[in-house]
Amino acid sequence: MTTATAAAAPARAGRELAFRILSLVGALVVAVALVIQITLLLTGGADANSGATTAVVGLPVRFVRLFSYFTIDSNIAVMIVGFLLAANPNRTSRLWQVARLNALLAITITGIVFDVVLSKSVHLTGGALVATILLHYISPWWTVAVWLLFGPRPGFGWATIPGAFVLPVLWLLYTFVHGGITGWYPYPFLDASKIGLGPAVVASLLVLVIGLVLAVVFVLVSTRVPALIAGPPATSEASRSTGR
Repeated sequence: MTTATAAAAPARAGRELAFRILSLVGALVVAVALVIQITLLLTGGADANSGATTAVVGLPVRFVRLFSYFTIDSNIAVMIVGFLLAANPNRTSRLWQVARLNALLAITITGIVFDVVLSKSVHLTGGALVATILLHYISPWWTVAVWLLFGPRPGFGWATIPGAFVLPVLWLLYTFVHGGITGWYPYPFLDASKIGLGPAVVASLLVLVIGLVLAVVFVLVSTRVPALIAGPPATSEASRSTGR
């Protein structure tokens, strides 16, 4: 180890500690929001995604619908990734990079779609308002900000992009199958029972195109913009490692 490397080690350790703490905070934000939301469901309160209560549908259906929202699924992905980053910020496997880009991409889509399309139609108070702020505002932009600041970069490569669409594509397939059976869709722009299947599919494809643009931006940033924590990109060799 050179003198310069030895001198840089404490600084990197400090940055990694800050990164781990901020990742943990992001995961806890989601955990708190989910606890609030589930408590509201159990006590007849409003859903943070739609404002619906038990007066509209029964408790079992509300739970199914809760986990049918992309907001909830993307936030759960962020929570899991956040806890894993807090435990070990130096993972480098290809599978890990795919999982992290999945979470980053999904939560960014959540933040953008809610801010631009859905926020004006949802009017909440009390605990539901707190939950929606945590899930739709704090979690998405906290996640993006921490990644932009700390990385680690480089990380995502072009080969990471296809795997990053696993969550969005599976969710869309589930949404249309579940909606076709029950007649319920989580978002108005996907409600094939009201706007028709064609427009709903077009809307879903538009979201995927936006997601593809975001994924390209994330990879460009990952490969060209330095971060506070440097790390090697995922490689085929690293993907065989289970410890990183």
